[in-house]
Amino acid sequence: MENEEARFARQLKKGVLEMLVLALLAQKPSHGYELLLRLKENSGGLLALKEGTLYPILYRLEDGGAITAGWQAPEQAGSGAYRAVPRKVYTVTPTGRAALAAQTKTWRQLAACVQAFIGEGTEDE
Repeated sequence: MENEEARFARQLKKGVLEMLVLALLAQKPSHGYELLLRLKENSGGLLALKEGTLYPILYRLEDGGAITAGWQAPEQAGSGAYRAVPRKVYTVTPTGRAALAAQTKTWRQLAACVQAFIGEGTEDE
């Protein structure tokens, strides 16, 4: 049985993943594997996702018009590419940028509210 701390952490991550994926794509278009690497690296390993978690998020964002997907030819993949196959590259749309701005505003408001409740530090830090 999953402990309460792990369940809580999983739920928090789930609630912000769309926003984080949009934030990464707003920085630069990326393919799925690159997004997985960037999420893991930028979070110090806290957001080490599996493909089965990321791709449904990408499909939802695409279906909602927040991102578009297109195929990148192998010669565009850069030198030293591991394999010469096309990659599906995701790009944020103006709708996605607007959604990211709204989600970021909501996140900041929520984070400030939570911080007001729990204070600057906790006993277990």
